[in-house]
Amino acid sequence: MSNAKSWLGLGMSLYFCGLMDLATTVLSGTPTPPGELEALLSDKPQSHSRTKRSWVWNQFFVLEEYTGTDPLYVGKLHSDMDRGDGSIKYILSGEGAGVVFTIDDTTGDIHAIQRLDREERAQYTLRAQALDRRTGRPMEPESEFIIKIQDINDNEPKFLDGPYIATVPEMSPVGTSVIQVTATDADDPTYGNSARVVYSILQGQPYFSVDSKTGVIRTALMNMDREAKEYYEVIIQAKDMGGQLGGLAGTTTVNVTLSDVNDNPPRFPQKHYQMSVLESAPVSSTVGRVFAKDLDEGINAEMKYTIVDGDGADAFDVNTDPNFQVGIITVKKPLSFESKKSYTLKVEGANPHLEMRFLNLGPFQDTTTVHISVEDVDEPPVFEPGFYFVEVPEDVAIGTTIQIISAKDPDVTNNSIRYSIDRSSDPGRFFYVDITTGALMTARPLDREEFSWHNITVLAMEMNNPSQVGSVSVTIKVLDVNDNAPEFPRFYEAFVCENAKSGQMIQTVSAVDQDDPRDGQHFHYSLAPEAANNPNFTVRDNEDNTARILTRRSSFRQQEQSVFYLPILISDNGQPVLSSTGTLTIQVCSCDDNGHVLSCSPEAYMLPVSLSRGALIAILACIFVLLVLVLLILSLRRHRKRPYVIDDEENIHENIVRYDDEGGGEEDTEAFDIAALWNPREAQAAGAPKARQDMLPEIESLSRYVPQTCAVSSTVHSYVLAKLYEADMDVWAPPFDSLQTYMFEGDGSVAGSLSSLQSAASDSEQSFDFLTDWGPRFRTLAELYGAEGPAPRW
Repeated sequence: MSNAKSWLGLGMSLYFCGLMDLATTVLSGTPTPPGELEALLSDKPQSHSRTKRSWVWNQFFVLEEYTGTDPLYVGKLHSDMDRGDGSIKYILSGEGAGVVFTIDDTTGDIHAIQRLDREERAQYTLRAQALDRRTGRPMEPESEFIIKIQDINDNEPKFLDGPYIATVPEMSPVGTSVIQVTATDADDPTYGNSARVVYSILQGQPYFSVDSKTGVIRTALMNMDREAKEYYEVIIQAKDMGGQLGGLAGTTTVNVTLSDVNDNPPRFPQKHYQMSVLESAPVSSTVGRVFAKDLDEGINAEMKYTIVDGDGADAFDVNTDPNFQVGIITVKKPLSFESKKSYTLKVEGANPHLEMRFLNLGPFQDTTTVHISVEDVDEPPVFEPGFYFVEVPEDVAIGTTIQIISAKDPDVTNNSIRYSIDRSSDPGRFFYVDITTGALMTARPLDREEFSWHNITVLAMEMNNPSQVGSVSVTIKVLDVNDNAPEFPRFYEAFVCENAKSGQMIQTVSAVDQDDPRDGQHFHYSLAPEAANNPNFTVRDNEDNTARILTRRSSFRQQEQSVFYLPILISDNGQPVLSSTGTLTIQVCSCDDNGHVLSCSPEAYMLPVSLSRGALIAILACIFVLLVLVLLILSLRRHRKRPYVIDDEENIHENIVRYDDEGGGEEDTEAFDIAALWNPREAQAAGAPKARQDMLPEIESLSRYVPQTCAVSSTVHSYVLAKLYEADMDVWAPPFDSLQTYMFEGDGSVAGSLSSLQSAASDSEQSFDFLTDWGPRFRTLAELYGAEGPAPRW
């Protein structure tokens, strides 16, 4: 304000002294040519080439942020044509005219009527014009001038990007750059120190420092450990006026995080682990977990677990869980409590990612000891070997032992084993296994031509725990024996012409054999012994399993014999040699000269010329009708002679018999399931009650309840199986539910003795009075052994 007035005062004083050109030049701020100012101020007369300027104004300056109540005086405009009588009218136009700035149209004084802010607008460009107040005619050309807003320190530095987030690795050296902060001051940087900013740290010492000029934050303390303190809050101040007293200041916050480095080795907090696992645990099942603690995080805390020592390295394995960095111990192979009851492992946990500058803080691995106890479980019987392959000839006798199946209880108790066959694998019941010895025997004749392979499953059950059942597959290959004679594959029928010549071939025959010898089939053909001297035909063996039929004579006649039956003997090369006789039917036919058959029917020669075939059929039909009539008449005469008296013995009422109770016969099998007595295990597996079964029962003895010392010899087994097969094949034999088999007697049988040998030693008498209640069929026995008769001793 004072500067503007002084300039204005200088201009006016110069104007009134007659030095208008100098005033105009100085106040307008227009550059003056060299020597012009000196010429104007010197006493010597000068020749003026410049025209006289009509306007007097300056480049006005006004301070911002004026807080007074009166309008702020900016400056004064004056034209040399103004005589001070008010005839000149000043008009102001341009930026802010009438809104920010006003002018006195008589005196030319300019005032600011609003608060000015240099940071919002640094200068205003205005236009001034002088008009004749009476005519409104411009007295001077319109000219521009500038009003500049002079800056004051009214803006503090600001951090436009704050607050800041920075990261620096832990254990970084002193002076490591963290981040650079920048503060901006809105004041004029070209005017004084209002925009000169200096940085300082208010919070964060002694960990960090800041460069006062650049704003770069650096670490100031060595060995900063993330595990001790991870987050830091640093407050940075920016102050203008070069940091001098009275300057304005602004602050920002920098959140610094220490990132992790691998500077902590892993350690097992537990040096000994005790675990247990069932011996039945499957392979790859989890036994337990070990954990090595690492204070680092992320990739620096990754672990790798390995078994480095111990007697369980081949039985167990350890894997690393990538999510929780724990070691999972798993079963590597099947375990056995009976073989080994405990294992010891030495497990190592190590960091796979190391930093060379921190190796002196190691070692970056640690070990722990793991003791694993194997717990016993009740396991099913185990077969040795785990698979059986048996070859047996098809002519093996029933009851022959073809293989001994062996299983044992792997538990320490070593319970007794009982063997059986899974009947779903042997629906034909060709085989039987001894319940105590495991001897696999044939129960029916084998026929390779029917079933060449048998795949059965043998079960082994613990006697004390029937729920524990093991199984093994037994593959039986039935070997071929020469038990089938060769025969014709089809019915052979040939013809021979009446004009055939001797030695002419009339047919080629072949044979088939169901057997499969190792050396292949070789058949031999010849005439049957009863036809060895056949005068009409002969057989010629082709040595390739075929034979030719040749004629021995010529000139065959249908009238003499129209059909010949030639028996041919076919034998194989097996041991023993088997043979069969096939019959070749040969018809005699009339042929032309080329051998083409004309007719093979001899009826043209046998019937009279006048009797046709239709007439012959009519005659036969009449004869049949007559025979039927004769038989009908004889039947009627027989019924007439029969008396209509009913014999007492044939009284129909005596043939009706009522039975109030059931007993005997096959229908009694509905009352109970006898198969449950033979095989309780399969009866339990069935669950629901079964309907009547029209099938052979499963023959298994009660020897599962008998000590093995009472086992029956294989000879007895063979005999029983053979008799059983005979009973099965005999359609007239009693039904199977009436066949009671008692395989053991004496002290070893839970059924007790059924023998009468020791009955004589007892003095007790038995009463047979109940026989009188059994009806008329037991009347005789009741009379012999009842109350009236003597009581027999058994």
